[in-house]
Amino acid sequence: MTQAHDFVAHEAALLDAGRFDDWLALFADDGHYWVPLLGAAQADPLSHNSIAYEDRLLLQLRVERLKNPRAHSQHPKSHCQHVMQRSVVEHDNEAGLALTTPFIYVEARGENQVLLAGTCRHLLVRHGEGFLIRQKRIDLLNAGRALPAIQLFI
Repeated sequence: MTQAHDFVAHEAALLDAGRFDDWLALFADDGHYWVPLLGAAQADPLSHNSIAYEDRLLLQLRVERLKNPRAHSQHPKSHCQHVMQRSVVEHDNEAGLALTTPFIYVEARGENQVLLAGTCRHLLVRHGEGFLIRQKRIDLLNAGRALPAIQLFI
């Protein structure tokens, strides 16, 4: 199980370093990034609005936007830091490995800083010697409240 814990930590470290292409490569072809509007109370992404529900193509478009020197939202550039507790394995079976990881996320841009807390839920599938992300779900602690614009990936 240590390898899966290391994978989750590595994924966050790539985001913190701004290595978005390397981060995107961790997603399976059918992978999704999901931030439910209702947090943990939301059962699925289709019956209710979400803050984000993006497949690999939409993630690629966001990564390309972040890399574009003309992206207005990145002047000044955004930076982030993930502070995570150790992941807990929820299940490990043929369908994949599910982990939950409590976190604090800080995103800074210029003089402004956003602080969010919640639980990250990864559904990983085995790929060669490692894993790929089938779903990354972010359940925000205070879901449903008004949020500032989040520029990067939680």
